[in-house]
Order: sequence, then structure tokens, then C-alpha cells
Amino acid sequence: MPALFAHRGAHRNLPENTMVAFQEAIAEDADGIELDVQMTADGQLVVCHDEKVDRTSDGTGLIGEHSLADLQGLNFAAGNPQWARAQIPLLDEVLELLAPTELSLNIELKNSVIRYPRLEEEVVEAVRVHRMSDQVVLSSFNHRSLVKLAEAAPTIRRGVLYADDLADPWDYAARIGVQAVHPGGWLLRGRDEVPRFHAAGLAVRVWTLDDLDQIREAAALGVDAIITNDPAGARAALAS
Repeated sequence: MPALFAHRGAHRNLPENTMVAFQEAIAEDADGIELDVQMTADGQLVVCHDEKVDRTSDGTGLIGEHSLADLQGLNFAAGNPQWARAQIPLLDEVLELLAPTELSLNIELKNSVIRYPRLEEEVVEAVRVHRMSDQVVLSSFNHRSLVKLAEAAPTIRRGVLYADDLADPWDYAARIGVQAVHPGGWLLRGRDEVPRFHAAGLAVRVWTLDDLDQIREAAALGVDAIITNDPAGARAALAS
């Protein structure tokens, strides 16, 4: 059975990228958690998917233009009136939560749209402070960032995120020195390419699958991990 990563935490019925969603992922026996990291105006690492806070909070504007104090004053559970108020997490808070567990952590650096200065170095330092280098995989759609991470932290695993139909992606991934590929699920569908990745020494973690038939298909293809919003549902589907 492939490992199951909770996408932005187990947030099918909870606010994404919040501590309550990460705690729920632990409770649901997820094998790992996927989250997104950005940087505030005062250089703090926070967990949020969008560059703007408009969709996920009751505030507006770019994360990079807000201080940490500003962001902590917003409600990141504003999307559902039934949810309890949730504060934007610091990366340090999530690392502290997961360090005592056996869960893996996929940290996506959100630096494709906004190139936060020193994001790579700061994330690596946080991972090392919490002694989680062996539990973490760093990923990004910014592939130059992955090359930079290889220089800054060669012992921390890296995964290349992509959503385009690349030619010979196993060759490309090996060339830029990553240990895994993280393709959109549709890129593997109907193809028998997972063995080619494995032959190149690459793990395959596919995103983001919630449809039960697609989860079963990905597992049958031999992927190493499935990133899903509903790890408990995915586990039940694979066990049936």
C-alpha cells in the first residue's frame, strides 16, 4: 500500500493548513503531511497555500506584505461559520508537533510566484533545529529552488513538483538532483511509467487524489505515496 499524505492536513472537513487539520491527520493515522510555506514581511515562516490571504482568511493582501502579528490577527477558518477560529501556523509550530511522531513531512516552498529572499536557507535551518532532516522532503514548482536546496542541504530529500506533461521526466528529475517526483495525478493515468522512475532511483508521490477509483488506480501503478485531502477515506478504499 502506498503511503498516504494529508494534503494541507486532513482538511476535508477542516480549514486547510491549520494546526487542527494537522492534528486530525495524526489522529487519522496518515503516513505523512503535505503543507505550504511562505514568508511574512518580517521574515517569519508561515504555513499557507495562496500568496494572498483572501481565500483562506477574513483578511486581504499578500502574505509577504503582512507582518506575523498582522496575520495572527486574522481568522484562517473564515470559510465555514461552523469552524472554530484558527490562526495561521508558524512552520516551527508544525515541526514541533510532528517531531515526536513517525510521520513524514512534505514541505512545499511556495516561491514560484514570489521569490522570497532566503526562503530555502530559512526552511532548511528550521528543519535542522527540530532535527527532522530524516522526516522531511522539500518540494517546489520552482525547480531552480530545488537546485539551490541541493547545495544548501544535500542530505535533505527533495521532490520536483510538476503539472505539465514533461518528456522523459525521470531523466529531468535525475539531472537536477532530486530524489522524488511529485506529478499531478492525471499525468500518470493510463500510463505504465512508475517503473521507469523507480529504475532511475526516484520515489513517486502523486497529488492530489480524492476520487476512490483514482486512488486505487494510482496504487495499482505502484506509486510510493498518494497525497490526498482525506487520508482516512483513502486508506479505507485501498483496504477494501
